[in-house]
Amino acid sequence: MSDYQPLHCDLHDFLEIACLYRYWLRIELREGLVFDAQAFTTHTRRNANGELEEFLEVRVDDASRELRLDRLHAVTPLAAQALFGRVELGPA
Repeated sequence: MSDYQPLHCDLHDFLEIACLYRYWLRIELREGLVFDAQAFTTHTRRNANGELEEFLEVRVDDASRELRLDRLHAVTPLAAQALFGRVELGPA
Protein backbone atom coordinates (compact mmCIF):
# COMPACT_ATOMS: atom_id res chain seq x y z
CA MET A 1 0.00 0.00 0.00
CA SER A 2 1.24 3.50 -0.85
CA ASP A 3 1.92 6.15 1.77
CA TYR A 4 0.78 8.87 -0.64
CA GLN A 5 -1.48 11.52 0.93
CA PRO A 6 -3.52 13.47 -1.67
CA LEU A 7 -3.33 17.24 -1.59
CA HIS A 8 -6.55 19.08 -0.73
CA CYS A 9 -8.27 20.40 -3.89
CA ASP A 10 -8.10 24.05 -2.76
CA LEU A 11 -4.32 23.78 -2.44
CA HIS A 12 -3.99 21.96 -5.75
CA ASP A 13 -5.55 25.02 -7.45
CA PHE A 14 -2.54 27.15 -6.48
CA LEU A 15 -0.22 24.72 -8.26
CA GLU A 16 -2.43 24.78 -11.35
CA ILE A 17 -2.28 28.59 -11.41
CA ALA A 18 1.50 28.47 -11.03
CA CYS A 19 1.73 26.09 -13.98
CA LEU A 20 -0.69 28.09 -16.12
CA TYR A 21 1.43 31.22 -15.74
CA ARG A 22 4.76 29.33 -15.62
CA TYR A 23 5.66 31.01 -12.32
CA TRP A 24 9.10 30.66 -10.87
CA LEU A 25 8.56 29.28 -7.39
CA ARG A 26 10.59 28.99 -4.23
CA ILE A 27 9.84 25.38 -3.34
CA GLU A 28 10.18 24.08 0.21
CA LEU A 29 10.16 20.31 0.63
CA ARG A 30 9.11 18.53 3.80
CA GLU A 31 12.67 17.24 4.16
CA GLY A 32 13.93 20.83 4.48
CA LEU A 33 15.40 21.31 0.98
CA VAL A 34 14.60 24.72 -0.56
CA PHE A 35 15.19 25.62 -4.22
CA ASP A 36 13.81 27.77 -7.05
CA ALA A 37 12.22 26.22 -10.13
CA GLN A 38 9.72 27.07 -12.85
CA ALA A 39 6.30 25.41 -12.54
CA PHE A 40 5.45 23.49 -15.70
CA THR A 41 2.56 21.03 -15.20
CA THR A 42 0.88 18.66 -12.79
CA HIS A 43 0.03 15.07 -13.57
CA THR A 44 -1.19 11.86 -12.02
CA ARG A 45 0.17 8.36 -12.52
CA ARG A 46 -0.10 4.95 -10.95
CA ASN A 47 2.67 3.63 -8.73
CA ALA A 48 3.89 0.02 -8.73
CA ASN A 49 0.88 -0.98 -6.62
CA GLY A 50 -1.55 0.58 -9.08
CA GLU A 51 -2.44 3.48 -6.76
CA LEU A 52 -2.64 7.06 -8.02
CA GLU A 53 -0.03 9.64 -7.06
CA GLU A 54 0.11 13.30 -8.10
CA PHE A 55 3.21 15.21 -9.18
CA LEU A 56 4.32 18.76 -9.91
CA GLU A 57 6.73 18.94 -12.83
CA VAL A 58 9.19 21.81 -12.62
CA ARG A 59 12.10 22.97 -14.75
CA VAL A 60 15.50 23.70 -13.25
CA ASP A 61 18.53 24.49 -15.43
CA ASP A 62 16.78 23.12 -18.57
CA ALA A 63 16.03 19.83 -16.83
CA SER A 64 12.65 18.53 -15.69
CA ARG A 65 12.09 17.33 -12.16
CA GLU A 66 8.99 15.63 -10.76
CA LEU A 67 7.96 16.39 -7.19
CA ARG A 68 5.36 14.21 -5.52
CA LEU A 69 2.77 16.63 -4.15
CA ASP A 70 2.73 15.20 -0.64
CA ARG A 71 6.48 15.91 -0.35
CA LEU A 72 5.88 19.67 -0.75
CA HIS A 73 5.78 21.83 2.36
CA ALA A 74 5.26 25.25 0.72
CA VAL A 75 5.58 27.20 -2.52
CA THR A 76 6.14 30.93 -2.96
CA PRO A 77 5.83 32.63 -6.36
CA LEU A 78 8.85 34.80 -7.13
CA ALA A 79 7.01 37.12 -9.55
CA ALA A 80 5.81 40.44 -8.12
CA GLN A 81 2.57 40.19 -10.15
CA ALA A 82 1.71 36.66 -8.92
CA LEU A 83 -1.93 35.94 -8.10
CA PHE A 84 -1.05 34.41 -4.72
CA GLY A 85 1.67 34.51 -2.10
CA ARG A 86 3.34 31.80 -0.06
CA VAL A 87 1.12 28.74 0.33
CA GLU A 88 1.76 25.98 2.85
CA LEU A 89 0.79 22.67 1.28
CA GLY A 90 1.65 20.26 4.05
CA PRO A 91 3.43 19.82 7.36
CA ALA A 92 7.13 20.48 7.59
